[in-house]
Amino acid sequence: MSDQSSTRSAAFQRLLADAGWTGQVRVLPESAHTAVQAAAALGCEPGAIASSLVFLAGEEPVLVMTSGAHRVDTELLSRELGVPVVMARARLVKEVTGQTIGGVSPIGHPAPLRTIVDESLRSYGELWAAAGSASSIFPIGFDDLVRITNGTTMRVAED
Repeated sequence: MSDQSSTRSAAFQRLLADAGWTGQVRVLPESAHTAVQAAAALGCEPGAIASSLVFLAGEEPVLVMTSGAHRVDTELLSRELGVPVVMARARLVKEVTGQTIGGVSPIGHPAPLRTIVDESLRSYGELWAAAGSASSIFPIGFDDLVRITNGTTMRVAED
């Protein structure tokens, strides 16, 4: 692990501890920018990867924690939120999260983000989410994910 990865992981570990979570951040041997890559590295189903995606709901950036098994249906999300929803551009993602696409974590952003947690994640006993980089990840249960993000559970894709 590089010194930078080690420092970043330790800082994120402290954020998680401050949020009341007691698990351990893991650093993968290679970056995993997609749910499929992360699942392969961890030996789990892609659906157990809690991907952190940023959307614009009207003018408000919203973090959507979705299952790696499907894509967010922006039309469905627009109906649920009552405003047009579009995927945020990389520059805005970096601005509002302080992290780059592929490594966006559920917490630790410069300012709190309204967070939607995909209800389909509930069907997995253990979820894996990015810990601020494409090579760091941590395990968490559904209820703890909702709690640490202060998230709202919602359907974000048609089955």
